[in-house]
Amino acid sequence: MSLTVLLGGARAGKSALALELARERGVPVVYVATAEAGDDEMAARIAQHRADRPDEWRTVEEPVALGAALASVEPETCIVVDCLTLWVANLLARDDDVLPEAEAVAELAATRGGPTIVVSNEVGLGIVPRSPLAREYRDLVGAVNAAFVRRAGDAAFVVAGRAIPLQPGWRPHG
Repeated sequence: MSLTVLLGGARAGKSALALELARERGVPVVYVATAEAGDDEMAARIAQHRADRPDEWRTVEEPVALGAALASVEPETCIVVDCLTLWVANLLARDDDVLPEAEAVAELAATRGGPTIVVSNEVGLGIVPRSPLAREYRDLVGAVNAAFVRRAGDAAFVVAGRAIPLQPGWRPHG
C-alpha cells in the first residue's frame, strides 16, 4: 500500500512531516491543497504553506473534488493532500454526502501507483462541541480519518513534531 496518513492536532507538525516524507520519495510531487482563503489570516497561512514547498512541486488547489484531483495525477508521482479536515468542512458546507465520498477517495488514494501522503486533524480529542453542526463535523472528521487509516500502509499520530506510529491490529498484552 502506498497510502500514508498523518493525524494530529493543530500545529503539531503534520504538514512539515508530510513535506519531509514526500521529499524522501525521490519522485515528482503534486501538493493538493484543500484550503480556501476566506479571510486575511487564512490567506497568510496558505502563503506560508506555499513558501514551505519546493518550487519544483506542482500545486493543485481543490477544496471539493479531491477524488478528481487525485485521479488526474500521474501514477508514479507522489501526492501530498493537505488536509482532509478542511476538505470535510468544504463538503459539509455544500451538504454533500461526505462519508461515501471519503470512502471512495480513500480507496483511490490507497490503490494508485505512486505514494500518497494525507494530512488530517484529529478533532475529537477535546470537549464535546456545544452545537449540533460542530458535533456532526467532529464525528464526520473522525469517520473520514478512520476510512483513510483503514486503507493506509502507514499511519501516525503527530504530537509536537514527533510521529507515533499507529499499528494495524495492535492489541494490548495481558
